[in-house]
Amino acid sequence: MTAFILNSVLLGVGLAMDAFSVSVANGLATPNMSRAWRWAIPATFAGFQFIMPVTGWFCVRTIAEAFSAFQRAIPWIALALLGFIGGKMILEGLRGGDAEAVTALTPATLGMQGIATSIDALSVGFTISEYHAGAAISASLIIAAVTFMICAAGLRIGRHFGDRLAGRASILGGVILIGIGIEIFLGGI
Repeated sequence: MTAFILNSVLLGVGLAMDAFSVSVANGLATPNMSRAWRWAIPATFAGFQFIMPVTGWFCVRTIAEAFSAFQRAIPWIALALLGFIGGKMILEGLRGGDAEAVTALTPATLGMQGIATSIDALSVGFTISEYHAGAAISASLIIAAVTFMICAAGLRIGRHFGDRLAGRASILGGVILIGIGIEIFLGGI
């Protein structure tokens, strides 16, 4: 049982690093965000980090052949989503204007970030495919809890430095997102 929990925590830490970086970027871009957003951002990333391994586990157990074909597209999807979001942030930051308009985070953008940073967690379904359903769900819940804590810390770090960077924060956040997309892409091909 201890090894199971430790393995799940370590999986969570590894999977949460992209979401941590995006949380930092979100905090940089919107340092004065509301309390609701401070909860929604880590909760969204944790939710996707829960759903993706369970989905991967289900796919391995039921439709492994179709999933393996989809797995080759994962780096491309992450690159496209994070590149689009990051590019948009950079363009808005370069255009200047109202800081609130430049740094506005929408639910749709947060959802795309959640998908892009957790899509690699689908492959965790392969590593937990020998687990029974209860263990797979438990492992995914531990991964989600770890992700939530790491992303909350990343958001706090980003918000702290976002106050200091003011107008340049959106550009820096966009560069970080594009960098994460490239890292996922290069790691996946």
